[in-house]
Amino acid sequence: MDSRGGQRRNPYELTDESPVYVISVAAQLSGLHPQTLRQYDRLGLVSPDRTAGRGRRYSARDIELLRTVQQLSQQEGINLAGIKRIIELENQVAALQQRVVELQGALEGAASAMQQREAAVHASYRRDLVPYQDVQQTSALVVWRPKRPSE
Repeated sequence: MDSRGGQRRNPYELTDESPVYVISVAAQLSGLHPQTLRQYDRLGLVSPDRTAGRGRRYSARDIELLRTVQQLSQQEGINLAGIKRIIELENQVAALQQRVVELQGALEGAASAMQQREAAVHASYRRDLVPYQDVQQTSALVVWRPKRPSE
């Protein structure tokens, strides 16, 4: 597992979450000053992974988030506290969407198990029993007498 809670299959596989960019490269790719990236990190807007020596390592997803923060700040006029709240809410929505997917899978699994159990119960029914069906009431009289052992 990586530090953000994601599963890593191969430690050498590069994904959007792979922390590969040092702060100078991340600043260049995002179009921001390195000091701005440090400030965003301090504020908790974009929190890159850290090396053993505490150096920042940015992922492609971090770069995209930096660009989004810049756009919200520069073009939309949203202050940094508002941007932080937007990011938190978007992360919460993504987590909830993932939870819905998990619950849908669990529900489908439970429904399938229930259908299997229902099929097993139906398969275990005795075949010599006949379901009772209500017959129409008539005025006919039926007399039943059990056979006696001597007959």
